[in-house]
Amino acid sequence: MSRGQEQSPAEGELRRRARRGLAVYLSLTFAISFGIEAWIISLGGKIEFHMPQVFLLMWTPTFTSIVTRLVLREGFGDISLRLGGKQGVKGLCVAVAFPVAVGTFAYCAAWISGLTVFAPPNPELLGLPTAPGPVLFCALLALTATLGVPLSALSAAGEEFGWRGYMLTRLIDAGVPRPLLVSGVIWAAWHMPIIFSGQYASSDTPALSAALFLLDVIAIAYVAGQLRLASGSVWPAVMIHSAWNSIIQGAFDASTQRPGFWVGESGLFTALVALGFAALYVRRRFTPLRSPGEPMGESTSGLAL
Repeated sequence: MSRGQEQSPAEGELRRRARRGLAVYLSLTFAISFGIEAWIISLGGKIEFHMPQVFLLMWTPTFTSIVTRLVLREGFGDISLRLGGKQGVKGLCVAVAFPVAVGTFAYCAAWISGLTVFAPPNPELLGLPTAPGPVLFCALLALTATLGVPLSALSAAGEEFGWRGYMLTRLIDAGVPRPLLVSGVIWAAWHMPIIFSGQYASSDTPALSAALFLLDVIAIAYVAGQLRLASGSVWPAVMIHSAWNSIIQGAFDASTQRPGFWVGESGLFTALVALGFAALYVRRRFTPLRSPGEPMGESTSGLAL
């Protein structure tokens, strides 16, 4: 709706319903999530040692979206589980290419500069005992980009059915300025307790890690949000989330020693490269779709969102 244009009764009701849904959804999500994160923090150690609790945490955004839909009688049609045709398939390809591109530029810069150390995976684990380091890394990258992604999607979907399947469209319907940016800030804030506890994506300076993680997540949120809106499908958002976790953590992080604050999900190079690629990708204009073939409004640029 253009600035200064009068709001119709139907649009006004849509906005009120969306704001009510957001209030219920975010209240439930953060209340339950912070309880689970407090549990993880009380256990101590890195989150890799508490995967059942992490899996429960990652499915909280979907659980609370279901509760919100039921309580407010919103229905489930707009979660948009259809792929979305060619646009959806294109979105899946972009979703896998994004972390590969970010990782290649960010980590290679860190390795070549000597700020971090390239440490190829154990050749015996990959069944390539005589292969050189770069070949081993490429084999690991191929493995994480194929077999690793669908496995990672089992947990990533728990977040995305909530963040991009529910929250993002409500932010737009509610008239929240720059909803992709806001979605990224909310998504990052949700991670902050276990970052400040030093259990996830953190360094010796948790505040710096949190700031860099915020930039990183905002970049991913812009791309994931545009993939979801351009296709009308939540699956490209699930794909980029699962691909990011599998490829960045499973291949690039696993092949890096002494990452410091240069790489990783709270790394300076990672954040800057991710922001650069995100800015390039979302500059094109597109029509936001609630579901395949169902526009949400006028064509807009990704950065305007």
